[in-house]
Amino acid sequence: MATTNLNISVIDKRMMKQSEAASYSGLPVKHFKAACPVRPVELKEGTLLWDRKDIDLWIDDVKSGAMTETRDDILGRL
Repeated sequence: MATTNLNISVIDKRMMKQSEAASYSGLPVKHFKAACPVRPVELKEGTLLWDRKDIDLWIDDVKSGAMTETRDDILGRL
């Protein structure tokens, strides 16, 4: 009988596209765009990516009841 070894290495993505970040947060993209105050990073020209760690901090703030501002809140004060 033949024996086979399988080595799998999984690397968690830190930077995510908008659709991935929305899915990660459990929100539809349109709700993510409206609710998420996390600013994307442009690592490559024309490519916006969201940092998983920043999204985690935002979710932790929401869970703790800390004030998080949406883009509309910020624009409303201007």
